[in-house]
Amino acid sequence: MKPETKAELISIGTVDADSSLFEKITVPTAGPSAGKTALFFKSGNKRVRLTIDEKSPLKATIKDSKMVIYKNGKEFVRGEFEQELIHCPEQAYITISEKCVYDCKFCPVPKLKGKIKTFGEVLQYIHGAHSTGDMKAISITSGVADTPEKEVDRTVEIIKEVKKYNVPIGVSIYPTNDSSKRLKEAGADEVKYNVETMDRDIYQKVCGGQELNIILKHLVEAVKIFGKNKVFSNFIIGLGETDETVERGIKELTSIGVIPILRAGAMPSLRKGEIKIERPSAKRLLKLTHILRRELDRNGLRADESRTMCLPCTGCDLNPHIDLDY
Repeated sequence: MKPETKAELISIGTVDADSSLFEKITVPTAGPSAGKTALFFKSGNKRVRLTIDEKSPLKATIKDSKMVIYKNGKEFVRGEFEQELIHCPEQAYITISEKCVYDCKFCPVPKLKGKIKTFGEVLQYIHGAHSTGDMKAISITSGVADTPEKEVDRTVEIIKEVKKYNVPIGVSIYPTNDSSKRLKEAGADEVKYNVETMDRDIYQKVCGGQELNIILKHLVEAVKIFGKNKVFSNFIIGLGETDETVERGIKELTSIGVIPILRAGAMPSLRKGEIKIERPSAKRLLKLTHILRRELDRNGLRADESRTMCLPCTGCDLNPHIDLDY
């Protein structure tokens, strides 16, 4: 699969498919597909996650033991349906709290009325994933059901219990003053604190009650504690920001040692009327990913060295050191 093909798939983000044709597909509780059934498709070394939608311009089926995706009635790309472990292939990627007290306008989670997994439930999920023999990493994410501090407490206790599996552990939660120190001491290997957008004006509109500069301060601290190529941040594309703003944001993040993950914005049906999100085109995604690759290289950072969470999965994003052909 060429970079242009994957960029087009991400730009569309959906596929019309008969779910009964595929062995195991799930409804994610985090990320751009939260609350919607999605599947993984892989062609060569490139992977993409697509939400199932009967109105999609793409249609997938199984032909000659291959998963084939059609566009406008013509074969667009073929490859393999890829089995999830938990949330993505090869990882036990667990959402602890499927609720959030923050009301970010691009996120469906506060509207989904999800559950808070107990300590025992989380351990059971991870043990089950380990028992398959396919678990290469443990990744933990969470909303903020009560306070960020309580989510850190929950996460620290889980890490202490599951580090016995001897696989890398990544964490993506809302940061606190001591979260990086506590997560590292508990046994986490990598961390992701999401800026969501680097446009300060947009941030205030879509992430009310939060402060971007505070997130950035915690990212600086995380790099000091976790080290090079261990700290990441989701950066949504499609909230109304300009390419120039994205480029400045990429430069700001990479200059402090953070690897941005450019996430194509999706318009949640539960958020209609609250926000306007324009899914980025394939051309725009490729342009911005090339800028990201340039700035990562300039700052000596590698997006292909991560072992947990979104960067090694690559399902929702273009990884500049995996998906671009150089």
